[in-house]
Amino acid sequence: MELTYYGHSTLAVRTAETSILIDPFFGHPDVTGDPAADLTPEYVLVTHGHADHIGAVDAFTDATLVAVPELVGYLEETRGVSDAIDMNIGGTVPCGDLHVTMVRADHSNSGDTDHTRSLGTPVGFCIGTKAPQVEAAPGATTVYHAGDTGLMSEMRDVIGPYLRPDVAALPVGDHYTMGAQQAAIAARWLGVASVIPIHHGTFPPIEVDLQSVRSTIEAHSETTVHPLGIGERMSIG
Repeated sequence: MELTYYGHSTLAVRTAETSILIDPFFGHPDVTGDPAADLTPEYVLVTHGHADHIGAVDAFTDATLVAVPELVGYLEETRGVSDAIDMNIGGTVPCGDLHVTMVRADHSNSGDTDHTRSLGTPVGFCIGTKAPQVEAAPGATTVYHAGDTGLMSEMRDVIGPYLRPDVAALPVGDHYTMGAQQAAIAARWLGVASVIPIHHGTFPPIEVDLQSVRSTIEAHSETTVHPLGIGERMSIG
């Protein structure tokens, strides 16, 4: 499984057979050119409806959208989405040769242009090479994209022991999500080998020192932090 970071919370997950893009938004100041023009994901996963997570959804209307039903309906109305899988927390759906499980996130969820409209529950995703089961599946590889969230006991009680992610993409920008201190606890609760910091540096309230973030997380967990640059890749499994 190959992971590619495109700034903010945008992460691509690829295998030889399947291409997934999570939270398409290319507004990070370090992004150059038009990354959307070079991407052809088969599936687009969206954690919630804020502008910095759905900003480029309409560039991928040939892909299958995966989101909660309320957000699917909103993007069908406003962004030209026509092919979608609507699912909810706890569910697992096949996406090509990968298995996508939707999990809870502690955040808000409204339309990018209409903040009075609720778009259901904000979520995260666990994407695995095998479907989750009570007993660990031998050889499975799983990445957890936490979406926009604060620290929550779900990480300790469900996501870590049941979904068993190897890598977690965790928000570290603070202000709107958890920061480095909570991310350190999250990494420990999840039991992940690696963390990719997301949701940082895009606008002033979430500017952070990534080396300080790295030091904090690694000092309080048995996790290696990989602060990926724009377009940088990481292979797992």
